[in-house]
Amino acid sequence: MELSFKENVNAMVDGAIRVLGLDEGIAKALKACNSVLKVQFPVKVRGRVELFTGWRAVHSTHRLPAKGGIRFATFVNQDEVEALASLMTYKCAIVDVPFGGSKGGLLIDPTKYNRDEMQAITRRFTLELTRKGFLSPATNVPAPDMGTGEREMAWMADTYKHLVPEDINFTACVTGKPVAHGGIRGRTEATGRGVQFGIREFFRNTKAVKAAHLTKGLGGKKIVVQGLGNVGYYASKFLSEEDGAKIIAIIERDGVLVDKTAGKKQGIPVEKVHQYMVEKGTLKGYSSAGVEFLDKKAGQKALEIECDILIPAALEAQITKKNAKRIKAKLVAEAANGPVTFEADQILKKNGVTILPDAFLNAGGVVVSYFEWVRNISHIRFGRMQRRFEEAKGLQFASALERLSGKPLRKSVKEDLASGPQEVDLVRSGLDDSMRLALQEIFETKKSVKGVDDYRTAAYVVALDKIARSYLDIGVY
Repeated sequence: MELSFKENVNAMVDGAIRVLGLDEGIAKALKACNSVLKVQFPVKVRGRVELFTGWRAVHSTHRLPAKGGIRFATFVNQDEVEALASLMTYKCAIVDVPFGGSKGGLLIDPTKYNRDEMQAITRRFTLELTRKGFLSPATNVPAPDMGTGEREMAWMADTYKHLVPEDINFTACVTGKPVAHGGIRGRTEATGRGVQFGIREFFRNTKAVKAAHLTKGLGGKKIVVQGLGNVGYYASKFLSEEDGAKIIAIIERDGVLVDKTAGKKQGIPVEKVHQYMVEKGTLKGYSSAGVEFLDKKAGQKALEIECDILIPAALEAQITKKNAKRIKAKLVAEAANGPVTFEADQILKKNGVTILPDAFLNAGGVVVSYFEWVRNISHIRFGRMQRRFEEAKGLQFASALERLSGKPLRKSVKEDLASGPQEVDLVRSGLDDSMRLALQEIFETKKSVKGVDDYRTAAYVVALDKIARSYLDIGVY
């Protein structure tokens, strides 16, 4: 019998608990969800009343607010929401974001409703969450997830503003909003960008790369990506366009694109494929030199293509005990939540496959959500006070170089020296720093803590140690 999503997460966490030697009672407290809200509410749609069901789980409030996305999907259930909430707690601890973990979901197929209907449903769901204390910039802050985006976050923030008009920090009640409504530049691509930064940092560690049976450098590495949604699209786009990796297969729900040259040439052009999907809503029919389309029956088999890096960026439980033995990737980079089950994780480890765990690798979204939340609470755009000052300092430096050399600098060089950072530059810098430091801590834990022999256990040891220490500091035990 397959383990549930929550059981898979807890089974993986248990390895770190054994390493830390935590008391059984403390271990249970660390894994338990603090609270779960289930709501059912009616909305009149096309002349008839429909009943909708939603959840919001809070795993931990050792830091506030509790943070985590809200997904709109047909398969949402309480077990999934609780599992994702616990993952959010661990993610925040791993990348040193001072939030607790939370997650929400609404049981709905967004494709069956038009914009106005989705707005009415989202606003009503927001009302239920706010009335019951599960939405607030101080205690519980949602973000986009599967089936939601900037549009839904804008609706939620506006609804909260009207329900709690005295809260001057209302824009911080959700993150992932449009920039014009309190959002932050760089949030949309943050999770995919974080995947890129995490993989980059892995390849900076010569010993880790060698242990994974890889050669140094991302240039030319063959990558298979499952899922070309927000995360998979940005991760594969940045890795191929900026780091020189080659995308040799893209797996989607309706089929697979395969590079027939197996990476000997340029690989699959991610941006062109994405634009085609935006226009057509499918991979089917896409045509490009050297790229072959296979129907959806090939989806699971495509995970088994021989490659350097496999990036599952779709749903949970895509690699299970049924197919784990056939995975030929040297490095599995978990861009989705829970794409590898506990049993599959054990098989992959036994077969020498290196795994960069989801609790670390897809934390880029919550890092930049934290920046957005801070921006909203402080009521000031990042860079507003120092950008022109830094430009002036750059010009002074350029002038000093000209005086010392007796020669004028090229215009392009002078412009580079004089350019102050824009908000998006600061966001990317902060995200890069967060992902790099987090992986360095995981490397050090794997190296120095007895009983830790993989990156997932190391990541959970880092997280649980911080959370347990937080509970101890405030006298919880």
